[in-house]
Amino acid sequence: MECKIRNEIGTIYITEDVLLKVVGYAALECYGIVAMSSKRATDGLVEWLGRENLSRGVQVRQVHTEDNADVLDVDLFVIVEYGISIAEVCKTIVDTVRYKLESMTGLTVRRVNVTVEGVRIGM
Repeated sequence: MECKIRNEIGTIYITEDVLLKVVGYAALECYGIVAMSSKRATDGLVEWLGRENLSRGVQVRQVHTEDNADVLDVDLFVIVEYGISIAEVCKTIVDTVRYKLESMTGLTVRRVNVTVEGVRIGM
């Protein structure tokens, strides 16, 4: 998937890899998130991903609307810290990811879905 933004100067192409990294870094800035995770479909195990693989915990889909505007749907898979309100962490992730993605790329984000794959107990 590649997003195109046309303006009076020309066309800007943003690759999917760039979108995934913007979303991943924005999510990791949020308080209470420990790591991104990736589900392995074959055995249902959850992998914890470091910063080098954080885009594997993110999915971005381009959706075409009735007025021919391209908007994005984002899915995140995260691990949160034990003892912190999961609802508040998820709300912060949604708000931060939407803001960062829209302000950095100029694209419109329709929906941000957060799936909490695990909870880490501090040591």
